[in-house]
Amino acid sequence: MKNLAPTSDAPGLHVSKPSPSEPATASAVCHCGASATAKGDTQVGALVAGWTANHGTAHGK
Repeated sequence: MKNLAPTSDAPGLHVSKPSPSEPATASAVCHCGASATAKGDTQVGALVAGWTANHGTAHGK
């Protein structure tokens, strides 16, 4: 399987939760240069909320 982690050449948001008993993980890289990682369901939720509000398509507004 192709590595789905975002990079500066392919920015984006990647979230993984292999099973219900394991914590979620996430990584994000924006075309503006910002990047972040998170581990744990709560922290991943916060990263996704921040990405949605401040990066990704938010830059187009």
